[in-house]
Amino acid sequence: MDGKELVKQTLDQIPQANSNAKRIIGLVKEGGRITGYQLSDNSIVEKQQAVNMAKQGQIAGVGIAHRGDTEYLKSIPDGSENNNLGNLPSVSPSTQA
Repeated sequence: MDGKELVKQTLDQIPQANSNAKRIIGLVKEGGRITGYQLSDNSIVEKQQAVNMAKQGQIAGVGIAHRGDTEYLKSIPDGSENNNLGNLPSVSPSTQA
């Protein structure tokens, strides 16, 4: 089993993305923790909203994993490091909730 397959096994779910699904292009962080994501249409969504969108096929290139009772998004290994969530730039939320 290669590294890609091993990582895929850590995912609870790999939703099928719709043809018009957005991609994550930036991470919104507060105190070093990811609290949301910037999508390819430049919108900003909260972490749980992004998980729900991914489950509905609205975000491509991610799978869903969990730590304790918290679900979160992980990159689906595709051989490219550039689009891994951990390598994306941090962005500031344009509006504070």
